[in-house]
Amino acid sequence: MKALEDKILSKGVIIDNKILKVDNFFNYQIDTKILKSVAQFLASHFKNVDKVLTVEASGIAFGVAVAYEYNNIPVIFAKKSKSSLTVNDENYICLIHSFTHGVDSHVYVRKEFLKRGDRILIVDDFLAAGNAAMGLIEICKEAGCEVVGVCAGIEKEMQGGRKRIEELNIKVCSAARIVDFKDNKPIFSKEEC
Repeated sequence: MKALEDKILSKGVIIDNKILKVDNFFNYQIDTKILKSVAQFLASHFKNVDKVLTVEASGIAFGVAVAYEYNNIPVIFAKKSKSSLTVNDENYICLIHSFTHGVDSHVYVRKEFLKRGDRILIVDDFLAAGNAAMGLIEICKEAGCEVVGVCAGIEKEMQGGRKRIEELNIKVCSAARIVDFKDNKPIFSKEEC
């Protein structure tokens, strides 16, 4: 998606050819025009979605925006917990490692919100190593839901998340696919989605 790629080039900050900071328009402060465009782009690639699933906190805005494109289907967000104290019969839970923050978090979803047969679209602001998406896929499988796809605003494809997810025969779509960094500048994929 050219508009997002242009915004990354003009406003993004790359550190050590690894970390992409877009907090001035994509996570801490969100450019709502870009958010709306990203949501429309992502939603156009997936049909027959019952619910959107994301992880707090940065994924919530993207999840809500994408769900709105499906006439306001429900958005469920996995909550983070520093301990496994939330493990009980009411919750699905998994452990997710954050590449950016270098920490592990338990995330949980109340069982009452995921029903067997629900068609789930997993949405996040970033896709890198795929740890968050893989955790949410695990929760969906445990709940008996069908994951129709995984989508993200920005993908750092060189970190392997797309490959891990596609090996499960799940479609992946990102509005901006970065295949590498060179001289602290992103190199975008020429393939859409």
